[in-house]
Amino acid sequence: MSQVLSELAIFSGRTHPQFTDGVCSSLDLKVGEVDVFEFSNENIFVQYQENIRSRDVFLIQPFCSPVNTSLVELLVMIDAARRASAGRITAVIPYFGYGRSDKKDQPRVPITARLVANLLETAGADRILTMNLHAGQIQGFFNIPVDELTALDPISSYLQQQDLAEYTVVATDAGDEKRARDMAVRLSSPLAIIDKRRIGNSGETEALNVLGEVSGRNVFILDDEIDTAGTMVEAVRILRQNDAKDVIVGGYHAILSGPAVPRLKDAAVKEILVTDSVPIPEEKRLENMRTISIAPLFAQAIERIHTGQSVGALFNGTDDPPN
Repeated sequence: MSQVLSELAIFSGRTHPQFTDGVCSSLDLKVGEVDVFEFSNENIFVQYQENIRSRDVFLIQPFCSPVNTSLVELLVMIDAARRASAGRITAVIPYFGYGRSDKKDQPRVPITARLVANLLETAGADRILTMNLHAGQIQGFFNIPVDELTALDPISSYLQQQDLAEYTVVATDAGDEKRARDMAVRLSSPLAIIDKRRIGNSGETEALNVLGEVSGRNVFILDDEIDTAGTMVEAVRILRQNDAKDVIVGGYHAILSGPAVPRLKDAAVKEILVTDSVPIPEEKRLENMRTISIAPLFAQAIERIHTGQSVGALFNGTDDPPN
């Protein structure tokens, strides 16, 4: 470990310790020692087993199953770090759960993403590091700095090593157009957009049409997350109706809840690309699923935050002097 990183301390919640191991391995650091457990009444207890006074503390925890437990656990870890006089506390949230509740689109509903932002600040977080938020406006819900990483580079780098002849990048809906367009630019591929409608609050969608040329072409469908995979399989269905050839699907966050795995299996796509922003149980891994690690990306961002360098320089090819 370099002297520059000597005051850096990285701790893991219980949700995804393998990811934290990957981050620390990239930085040649040891994962910090902390006890996290539940009492018999399900109350969460946290105690740091090393001195963190005045240190730069990073707490890693994605908000995934069990979502509410992982959220409260991170809040308790933040509070414990604040009361232990940590110098700065950065909440590292590879997957920001509740991100889809980012606006009041129906009567008498909450904006839960804003509520979660308030909770993190109240607990004592000084900074947030996350990846591929469902909506960019969520950054504005915070009054503390938010660094949003993207898995665009790792996934596009993997695809560029494959034979992508005659591929079109497809957005699952108009809201995902920018995300898919960025990927299409990286791959020098044309773009198409699925015209769909969402059916109530069930998570079900119906694909209606394809805007763009996919007939006789291979396609790569990109979404920010694969939850029940309803959107993905509907996109595959409409694309095959429009005479698309090989289909690769990709999602930055592999939530894979409910019927997702059997749906993806029945869709018989060529490949499924996901990241390790959330843990993927062995029973949810399909033979054609490829997991691309974004732990090295987070390690680079953590080092840059700790040393006062630009996080944005990871994506624009420039570097700024430390603040």
